[in-house]
Amino acid sequence: MFPAVHAIIARWATPKYYSIVVSAIFTGIDAGIVVGMLLSGVLSDYGFGGGWLSVFYVFGMVGCVWSAAWFFFCYDSPAVHPRISSTEREYWRLTLGTTNLISRPPTPWRGILTSLPIWALATVFFANSWGYYTLASCIPLFMHDVLGFDMTNNGLLSAVPFLSGGLMIPVGLLSDWLRVPGRLSNNVVRKSFCLFGSISAGCMIIWTGYAGCNRALAVAAMFLCLTCSSIAFPVIAVNPLDLALLHAGKIMGLTNFVASLASIAGPHAVGALTYHQSTRSEWQKVFFLAAGIYAAGAIIFVIFGSGESQSWATETSENNTRDESTFCQSGHTVIVEQTVS
Repeated sequence: MFPAVHAIIARWATPKYYSIVVSAIFTGIDAGIVVGMLLSGVLSDYGFGGGWLSVFYVFGMVGCVWSAAWFFFCYDSPAVHPRISSTEREYWRLTLGTTNLISRPPTPWRGILTSLPIWALATVFFANSWGYYTLASCIPLFMHDVLGFDMTNNGLLSAVPFLSGGLMIPVGLLSDWLRVPGRLSNNVVRKSFCLFGSISAGCMIIWTGYAGCNRALAVAAMFLCLTCSSIAFPVIAVNPLDLALLHAGKIMGLTNFVASLASIAGPHAVGALTYHQSTRSEWQKVFFLAAGIYAAGAIIFVIFGSGESQSWATETSENNTRDESTFCQSGHTVIVEQTVS
């Protein structure tokens, strides 16, 4: 999904609003986790088919309904959408330019695979995912084994930290405001938000392990951890658009592949560290490991990352300059492309 989302954002959003658009879209991830944890806790206790069976059936049906809506409403660009007005199509053409809307330049794989900023992005994405999935996958286990919550309360309170995802929207607004010409450069904004968010998240996740038997304090610490992570994640999600607009989907696919390794390794590390005893001291090791990975990813991004368009992406666009002309036919604007030899 992520590569498809970024390919669409590149053609359905203006550059000055990239941060808020990406933040609003990715807030849906945390919203899904909140709803999923709440419902799964209730369904596992009271649902049909013995409880757990109902969780899979209900969520599977929701996924099918969502897929139908995706195929009906989503199109590559305004130029090919059959259900928008000619006025809206013209607005997007004037706002983005026809090249950004419909051009398909060849992918500069050599530039992508040898780009330090892209691998720095992949590294901080991996680090962010490690911390995120350590909590997303293992919070219920921690709350059950260490804090002593039953299944229903476990599902309810495990969802609380993920309410922080809603803060990505004001973070995105602030980021776009700071990027206005005359304030801060795109590079400074991206790196500052990433460093502050990641280091703070690492501190909060360590605090979780030292909350003692205070359940409210432990939940609050996890909430603050994901709140800080929500400051860094919009940078990670929007950075492919900064580096190479028309190749953002491919870059997101590559970096998300690297990050997905953390979603596998993180829970496995939790299992290895808590295998003999799921005690507070064992979980402290889990949280220290996550904090170290958070910090390492942020430092690498600050040193090697970038918030600016890369030269190989610009060269590809220039080599595929197109001559676009528009004419009206039956009340609709039709875009005709002629490749310049």
